[in-house]
Amino acid sequence: MNKKSIKKASFYINTPMNRRTNTDKEITLAAHDAFRFHTTLPNYKATPLIQLPLLAKKYNIGNLYIKDESYRFDLTAFKVLGASYAIHILLEEKPSISTFCTATDGNHGRAVAWAAKLFDKKAVVIVPRDTTPLRIHAIEQEGATVIQVDGTYDYACQFAAHISIENNWELVQDMAWKGYETIPAHIMAGYTTLFREITAELASLSSSIDIVFLQAGVGSFAGAGINYYLDMYGENRPKIIIVEPIEADAILTSLQNGKIKTSNGNSETIMAGLNCGTPSLGAWNLLKNGIDASISIEDYYTEKAIRELYYPTGSDPRIYAGESGAAGLAGFIAIMNDPKLRHLQEILTITSSSSILFINTEGITDYNSFQQIIRKNDGGTPF
Repeated sequence: MNKKSIKKASFYINTPMNRRTNTDKEITLAAHDAFRFHTTLPNYKATPLIQLPLLAKKYNIGNLYIKDESYRFDLTAFKVLGASYAIHILLEEKPSISTFCTATDGNHGRAVAWAAKLFDKKAVVIVPRDTTPLRIHAIEQEGATVIQVDGTYDYACQFAAHISIENNWELVQDMAWKGYETIPAHIMAGYTTLFREITAELASLSSSIDIVFLQAGVGSFAGAGINYYLDMYGENRPKIIIVEPIEADAILTSLQNGKIKTSNGNSETIMAGLNCGTPSLGAWNLLKNGIDASISIEDYYTEKAIRELYYPTGSDPRIYAGESGAAGLAGFIAIMNDPKLRHLQEILTITSSSSILFINTEGITDYNSFQQIIRKNDGGTPF
């Protein structure tokens, strides 16, 4: 990890069709039930939408909002919305399930473990080789058995699918592939709850959004957001930009090739939750039909975004963001600073009146890594 990148930040300007396929409608229909389900869970509360007016002024935009998922059910991440709803649906259909299994870079596995425990079930979680001990410990604290494999996230997914069949466990994966699409769709439907909350929070402020930055791993979270905005606003939706690590830029690579492709990056990034090599089949149509641009960024910008939030400008509130959580803001900072990306300001119409939304998808998931990042100075630029 943290080796010098072999690639440089890049971008792809998309020409979206701004419509969903028939299969995407399954996510929309399930999303209404997901929101109702989440409101019945113990200690449910909408996570806060935080306005940072002085940071907006620093970057010469109109409004800057961050939906802070670090408060979600004391699990520091949004992933529990998808895992809990999918497990709820599975148990309605097959109440005799005893053990759930999944592969994860951290947050999804912890969410599956939490949800399994909520329903008095067992969980087995497969993690890739680069998963840090603190992230493994957090999953184990939720009662799961953790198996670490000597491979990438994509390999961990394959391993989880294989071992689930061998042991008659129920696979709960947010990555979809041919023949395995329903459960990932229910997970995506679960994520929609946070976007419904955002709409209500913005309405209470009599505000609206022009541009949304969504970080992406396999693309399930981003796909859920796109599906929501297409369902709500159609062609009048806000502009949507996808942000990925340069060494795990599966969506950007796929857009460039016009079909699902695996990233040729080295999978070395501090953005562990986004360190995925191949897009989810269940999210792909939504991604290609509903985004305006896709960018890949160096870890440098994620570290800078974490510090921007931890050391707020003036009276702006402090926000605790993990490496994947800060990635959306990091993409924006890259666009505003990196000569290779700065042209996107004009293409995306980022101006002094723009209202921009980011989602802090995770809080501090590795305390040691977080401490190292906030103690650094910005030390120049990567270009």
